[in-house]
Amino acid sequence: MPNLRDESADDSPADLPCLEKLDSPTGSPPTASLSSLMELENCVSNLSLAHEILVNRDFCFKPRSPPTDSLEGRVTEMMHRAFWDSLQEQLSSDPPNYSHAVILLQEVKTMLLSLLLPGHVRLRSQLEEVLDMELIQQEVDHGALDLHRLAAFVINTMASLCAPVRDPEIKALRDLENPVELLREIFRVLGLMKTDMVNFTVQSLRPHLMQQAVQYERIKFQQILEQQPDSLDNTTAWLQAAASEESSSQSDSPGPQSRGPLSATAVLNRAYIRLLRWDPQDQKYPETVLMDRARLDALGRRLRTLVLEASVLLLTSAQCGGSGVFSLQGFVGKLRQSVTALLEGSHTREADLKTALLGLGETVLQQVTEGLSAQGGAALPQENQDLLKGQISDLWKHNNPVRTLLGERVQGFLQATLQGGPAKRNPDLPAPLGLVSAELAELGTAFGRIVHFNRTVFGPFYAPILRKLLFPPGEAEDGEDSR
Repeated sequence: MPNLRDESADDSPADLPCLEKLDSPTGSPPTASLSSLMELENCVSNLSLAHEILVNRDFCFKPRSPPTDSLEGRVTEMMHRAFWDSLQEQLSSDPPNYSHAVILLQEVKTMLLSLLLPGHVRLRSQLEEVLDMELIQQEVDHGALDLHRLAAFVINTMASLCAPVRDPEIKALRDLENPVELLREIFRVLGLMKTDMVNFTVQSLRPHLMQQAVQYERIKFQQILEQQPDSLDNTTAWLQAAASEESSSQSDSPGPQSRGPLSATAVLNRAYIRLLRWDPQDQKYPETVLMDRARLDALGRRLRTLVLEASVLLLTSAQCGGSGVFSLQGFVGKLRQSVTALLEGSHTREADLKTALLGLGETVLQQVTEGLSAQGGAALPQENQDLLKGQISDLWKHNNPVRTLLGERVQGFLQATLQGGPAKRNPDLPAPLGLVSAELAELGTAFGRIVHFNRTVFGPFYAPILRKLLFPPGEAEDGEDSR
């Protein structure tokens, strides 16, 4: 973020409304009309979709299919079955009734045309020629319609347009003889091909979307803010808590860094790190980060697991002393696999974590004993065994000194990562976390990417809030660096 004094002016586009409407009265907004509510819902939907496309590199559209056991799924299945049964009855009559089949062929033609690119001039001409609906209707009137010939042309056209992943389904179409089943499967595969085309377009446009993403998301969020003036209440409380925590941290720290005004950068960085340990039951999540909550929650869960893993490894190493068991080939990897497997999902509830750590202590001790035996060493003394199991089982406590220490080290690592910026390499990890360094570095990179994009988009919205927090009325703002 630029300096708080001029941030809104520097970051906001000329056509973006003022971003500092924070003096609006909080509480319930005036009663909104149905049209304004629909407009707000559409705005939120567009903002969420654009954000997901940009930040989720694995994002893709999927064909909509209601659950088969739901009411919608059952009704849809009945309607489809009735339609295709009716078509089967028409084509089986003597003479065949092609009225519905002609309508379907028109739909097939429309779908194929929608898949063509501007360069498909010859193919477009062939489609118009073979699927000439007036000519097809004349053939129906004279009893000369060759449905299999048209289906074969459609399948060949689909084969020339589809992605390689659809080749097996195109091959399966060629083996179908029943015209109703053939038409039904053609529609299904065409639907998949349209989805493939949309996803291809999204991926192709991603670099161009990135160039416009910041301004688009700002403008959309500003529209939401104008209709819902209290849409920054949670964000304000989130930044206030981070500022208080940063102030306490600086007051407790010896040296010159404990003096002077708070940095907006430090407050923001601490605020983002707070999101990784957010209480899942707390619904007052900051509005400006809400679209990334699922990603941040997943990173937070992974981070807690890594801290627990590093704590177990540190305790085990300390109790093994100079036995050399940690230097055995494959020992650390096998131990880490066991720790990860036993802790998986256990951090969501305290009771589950206590149970998992009790079992983990036994497993770790067993592997240490096997490792010592493999190198011809004596087993750990009983006193050390009991101490190791007790220390591991005590890790469920939030104030456990080992877990607290490593948690603080990880927080310092993440703060250094954010200060380094998205383009710089990750900072070095402290020694106790060396065994999980690769995973922490990957997590830090993912976290930094989310934070950088969020700060770029919502910086102008944070600026007036931070200005009020860091510069109460009557205090000078000059010289404050908020970058």
